[in-house]
Amino acid sequence: MRVWLVYFAIALTSILHTDGVETMEKDPFWNKYERVHYKEQESEDVKQSHKYTGEQIQGENIGNISPTSPPYQPNWESIDSRPLPKWYDEAKFGIFIHWGVFSVPSFVSEWFWWYWQGVKRPDVVSFMEKNYPPQFTYADFASQFTTEFFDANEWADLFNASGAQYIVLTSKHHEGFTNWPSSVSWNWNSMDVGPHRDLVGELADAIRNRTSIHFGLYHSLFEWFNPLYNADKDTGFKTTDYVDRKTMPELYEIVNKYKPDVLWSDGDSGPVEYWNSTGFLAWLYNESPVKDTVVTNDRWGTGTACKHGGYYTCQDRYNPGKLVNHKWENCMTIDKKSWGYRREAKLEDFLTVEEMIGTLASTISCGGNLLMNVGPTKEGTIAPIFQQRLHQMGSWLDINGEAVYASHPWRIQQDSTDENVWYTARGGVVYAFVLKWPTDNNKLILGAPVSTDTSMISMLGYNNGSALQWNTVNKQTEIILPSANPQSLKWAWVLKLTNFH
Repeated sequence: MRVWLVYFAIALTSILHTDGVETMEKDPFWNKYERVHYKEQESEDVKQSHKYTGEQIQGENIGNISPTSPPYQPNWESIDSRPLPKWYDEAKFGIFIHWGVFSVPSFVSEWFWWYWQGVKRPDVVSFMEKNYPPQFTYADFASQFTTEFFDANEWADLFNASGAQYIVLTSKHHEGFTNWPSSVSWNWNSMDVGPHRDLVGELADAIRNRTSIHFGLYHSLFEWFNPLYNADKDTGFKTTDYVDRKTMPELYEIVNKYKPDVLWSDGDSGPVEYWNSTGFLAWLYNESPVKDTVVTNDRWGTGTACKHGGYYTCQDRYNPGKLVNHKWENCMTIDKKSWGYRREAKLEDFLTVEEMIGTLASTISCGGNLLMNVGPTKEGTIAPIFQQRLHQMGSWLDINGEAVYASHPWRIQQDSTDENVWYTARGGVVYAFVLKWPTDNNKLILGAPVSTDTSMISMLGYNNGSALQWNTVNKQTEIILPSANPQSLKWAWVLKLTNFH
């Protein structure tokens, strides 16, 4: 019962107090882009291509935003024409952070509430019956979201040590609880209940004060059990009370207050016209405080994924294994079964560092970025298994980062002879990511590189870049890797191929 009282109070606050509506009415840009009507431009499905020409993905639109760029109009043809800020393509690797009230039960996944009271999944219902009194509600978990050990500086240092170039923190997941003191989420935010802290603000400050990492925010458009959203849904999305009084004020608030360089939208069930996504994005790109640096994804309404927006995510864990003609991101989890923290997780549920590096290599070889998720605890700690993985990734990137950051896809992504080898290129040099050490006398055979009279091969981090022995046999490149324990060189190995075609 209590959770419905919370939502009733939120709805009543929106109607009577109308903080969000006042905010938008005072903002001339809201009026400029309010409730635009447009004819959606036809778009083809994402074109797949193995061919690569130049130093950008074929057909890609990446570059610096010009201060004299014409204003973007609230339609997809105009919104999609905006160049993707260059920093994002060069970053390659980021950290996703799923944290909220779902971190309290920390059972099954961050979809706990929906599994419990939405679809009534038997194992989740049984968990609640066995461990909580009958009158316990999801809202009762909020007071246990204590975050007493949350140290934003420690998190910032950990993410910096991982080699990540950007992070994305959940500002609000589908449960509706906001990790900042939202003006339109009364008593269902991190200042009013639970932590009594501005979690978003603390991490934003620590990231900016201690690192050069780009700070980003995830935001769910819809909320599972919000009566305003469900009332709009019952009308076939012909009414827009939830968007006008809840979602849109939140988006304006987090952009103006926290100035994220990444705005990661999700929970977009409903027509684009209902969400007024193009109107908001036009403001974001034209007038917001982050208009020149912000990047967005493709989850802005039913049917927009893999078609519209900034970079494409298409679906969770999207990794096509071949070149795509639009910048994309592989958002994935270290815990294979959940984005949020799980108390019942077993060791085998977590990716090994070898699997993580393999995913990074296959992702960036095909033009994507890797956004790798960790789920903190309700106390505000990051579990040792996640810390270990992030430190391992960072130590590997310290050695091999030149093959990752600011790289671009080569003419071949995966080697034609050895499927455990992926390629990137940078500044005229080709990099081969070797995911498995050869068993035949340390001999690695590659089918893709074509040598010249001045070709040279070395291994990053080994013997000060000294040349390795290699030869061309039957149009294949045979390389003799060092006579060393491959595990002493750590997890995966990058060859630097100079003057190869």
